[in-house]
Amino acid sequence: MFVQPALAQNKVITGKVTDKKDGSPLIGVSVGAGAGSGTLTSVDGTFRLSVPAATTSLTLTYIGYTTLTVNLNGQTSINASMESASTNLNEVVVIGYGTQRVRDATGSVSSLGQKEFNKGVIATPDQLLQGRVAGVQVTPSSGEPGAGATINIRGAGSIRSGDGPLYVVDGIPLDNGGTSGGYGVGAGNSSARNPLSFINPNDIENISILKDASSAAIYGSRGANGVILITTRKGRKGQGIQFSANTSVASTAKRYDLLSRDEFLAAVAAVGANAGTVANGGVDYGGNTDWQKEIFRTSISQNYNLGFGGANASGGSYRASVGYDDQQGVVKNSGLKRLNARINAGQSFFGERLRFDLQSTYSNVRNRFAPITNNAGFNGSLIGAAIQLNPTAPVFDEQGRYFNLNGYNTDGYPNGNGFRNPVSLLNQIDDRDNINRFLNNLSMTLKLVEGLSYKGNFGADISNGLRKTFYDPKVIGYTDAIGIRQVNFPSPTGNGTAILLHNQLRNYTTEHTLNYDKKWSDNSSLTALVGYSYQTFRSFNRNEFGFGTSQPGVLVKDYNDFKTHLPYPVGDSSSYRLQSYFARVNYSYKDRYILTGTIRRDGSTRFGANNKYGNFPALAAKWRVSSESFMPKGGFFDDLSVRLNYGKTGNQEIPSYASLDVNRQLTFDGKSVASDYQGNPDLKWQTNTTYGAGLDFTILKGRLSGSVDYFNKSIKDLLFYQDIAQPSLSSRIYRNLDGNVINKGVEVGLNFAAVQGKDFTWDIAYNMTFIKNTLSNFKNYIVTGNVDGQGLSGAYSQLITNGVPLYTFNLPNYSGLDANGFGIYPQGIDALSLQGSPNPKFTAGLTNNFGYKNWTLNFFLNAATGFYVYNNTANAFFYKGNLVSGRNVTRDIAATNENPLNSGEVSTRFLEKGDFLRLSNASIGYNFPLQGSTFKSLRVSVTGQNLFLITNYSGLDPEVNTDKQRNDVASRGIDYTSYPKARIFTLGLNASF
Repeated sequence: MFVQPALAQNKVITGKVTDKKDGSPLIGVSVGAGAGSGTLTSVDGTFRLSVPAATTSLTLTYIGYTTLTVNLNGQTSINASMESASTNLNEVVVIGYGTQRVRDATGSVSSLGQKEFNKGVIATPDQLLQGRVAGVQVTPSSGEPGAGATINIRGAGSIRSGDGPLYVVDGIPLDNGGTSGGYGVGAGNSSARNPLSFINPNDIENISILKDASSAAIYGSRGANGVILITTRKGRKGQGIQFSANTSVASTAKRYDLLSRDEFLAAVAAVGANAGTVANGGVDYGGNTDWQKEIFRTSISQNYNLGFGGANASGGSYRASVGYDDQQGVVKNSGLKRLNARINAGQSFFGERLRFDLQSTYSNVRNRFAPITNNAGFNGSLIGAAIQLNPTAPVFDEQGRYFNLNGYNTDGYPNGNGFRNPVSLLNQIDDRDNINRFLNNLSMTLKLVEGLSYKGNFGADISNGLRKTFYDPKVIGYTDAIGIRQVNFPSPTGNGTAILLHNQLRNYTTEHTLNYDKKWSDNSSLTALVGYSYQTFRSFNRNEFGFGTSQPGVLVKDYNDFKTHLPYPVGDSSSYRLQSYFARVNYSYKDRYILTGTIRRDGSTRFGANNKYGNFPALAAKWRVSSESFMPKGGFFDDLSVRLNYGKTGNQEIPSYASLDVNRQLTFDGKSVASDYQGNPDLKWQTNTTYGAGLDFTILKGRLSGSVDYFNKSIKDLLFYQDIAQPSLSSRIYRNLDGNVINKGVEVGLNFAAVQGKDFTWDIAYNMTFIKNTLSNFKNYIVTGNVDGQGLSGAYSQLITNGVPLYTFNLPNYSGLDANGFGIYPQGIDALSLQGSPNPKFTAGLTNNFGYKNWTLNFFLNAATGFYVYNNTANAFFYKGNLVSGRNVTRDIAATNENPLNSGEVSTRFLEKGDFLRLSNASIGYNFPLQGSTFKSLRVSVTGQNLFLITNYSGLDPEVNTDKQRNDVASRGIDYTSYPKARIFTLGLNASF
């Protein structure tokens, strides 16, 4: 009798609240109708609320989302979508074996989507994120299309090669192989191209970077240097057809400031040499050649992509794409061509209880290489030859042959070995490769019971590569015999040479995981993962050589047309296996206290019998301070969280048989062998231990968000290939060295919606990193960083030793020229001292995105400071004594008072600060307004890359890393006749139907 009137004055409202961006249910949304009436949404986003009959609206509030008022208009059932106030907090990022909202992440994870990627001519995925992520340094080896890159996440971590991150594409860990470096036949060796060039950047939807051990530990032994997760584009409802076309024009951003013909002759005369004609004993050959113009060009590149995708109500989705790239290099006869085909498809059965997913990629990459090497000596390869060659020398002699300072013999073949004609090198050496790669991943997901599912995954990564190099018998300057297994074969000059480098990879991955997901109505949740992984890696390398063309004096490009071949191919094959058990638990209490624990146990056949397995635990916690009752509602912080993390990861980047006794065959008959290295049954994992703390915040109603992280990463049990005291059956052994490589620093990332108007928007993203690298408790002295040039045989520039950063330069101190033009070395020319590090102490990136109606404009600046570059190019070629021998130099060298008898010793004379600020990327675009059109979207854009560079470095570019390793010890920060970087302008068209 008393309750009935009260019930008559109330009504019940039901509904569901979802995320406006992806339609996912929002749990714990506060639904209210004034004082005394309120509830929270349940795990599926639904709610039921009794409100006074006169209620006309409901108010929905949720941390990180814009408050929403819903007018009832007489309805008793509503569906509402809430919009994120802070996109960064609520976006979903890919983590190891799953996904997670940024707001729930306890580890340090950065994520980039297509909007944040670098634009323009992109050959490899690492170029998409270069400079965009705090703590991630991407240093390309050169400006060559598809060039390899050194990628360090939170600092360099190894004293030998193999300190790059693990790449995982749609759940499949990659082995960073499949490409071949050039084989040296008298002009040095060249580096392999980037193994990731098989991935079409246009197919990538998202890149996530796992930076600390707590997030990367799920990958255990392979996550020591961080993990980069690449997720490709998938089909969605209404996706339809997408098409893009881009045409680009590129030229060298900078060239060497060399003397012209007249300046050269004047400079020769100024040093007291004979600037007269050759007939009179001088250096003037009568020509006028700009040798840089002869080898560089304005290049044209093209890129086309076509994709089609969709999804249906029955749980099916699909996306197929094809892409074609033709990237010409700014050096003639160099470039990259790529053809990709990819399909992502999935289908659910039995009401989404069972699902199959397939990701399949085929890629054909064809590289063409200019003859540019890392260690050609004082003669130089292509660029070294061009920048020092006498500008009075012609390209061709009077008989139409390539000009040779040493002339030709009676058979018409070039004489001598102290000169190389750059145009001869370009046109008489043909160097190309052809790589076919297949990456396939098939997975099955079965929902066992509510919240518990099983996933089985099988992946195959198969690569077949062949690099063919042919030398014309009339190529100039390759007169050294080729020694292979104690047999000398004829030189390329005068004979012709063919080299075939076969490279095959077979990598297979099998994984089984159980996933449990449970949510409670109080906003608490539990996710758990247990899994097993088994991976096999096999590589097959086979090299074939042919000598003496069957058609004398002709460039032959058929291996079978060479008269002499090796008795059989030489090379090597290897394999190793990884077996892993792993688990992860993530518990969130009321979306306020979040704890993540991870453990992985890895076994690798690479290690000794006593240490095949390693354990890699991690623990991380997050406290959402802004959810506490003591934090004022509607206060300064929209969201405020504190993170702590600790973890261990391992490194197994050593040869497959490093723990075993390995012999090397010295002769073709196999009768002569030698120990390559001695086995070590105690060889164990190199271990990275990381701890850190982070602060995440959002203020100004979601307009400004950011994070600040402190990290401390210590690497111990350093894997190294070390000499053995003699006498011994072996000269070297792989072992773990005592010592710690320590990287510690601070990262800052900020995102600010500066202006959010109806017609005009302005978004700013900024990241910066302060980092310090030190080697401690180290009792060894290891030299690396070879320096090439005349009289510099055996010279080096870097030392790995205790108390200083890795790869610290160790050089005589140079303080200028004395009154007689000779170098001043205050402590003596033989007195080495530690001088500086090639590792930047500070890096930063700044992005500005503007929008005005249908127009968009964005530009990206990046910078690095606190590091040095060794200019080996200048050391090898740019000193005044070269003028006496008829070689060219730069204008600044000609203007000095240097004595031509002064020697070009390795010293701080050629060590320069590499600090720079670069406008890396800028783009302007227009989105056409479309109504009643067959187009869903249509956009045109113009993009510029490497638009300006501010630096005091005298070389072409301070962002360079020529491979100058010594005894398998990596080098860093050395510039030697590197392929120049390009300035690129791209016109693009994007359309969807």
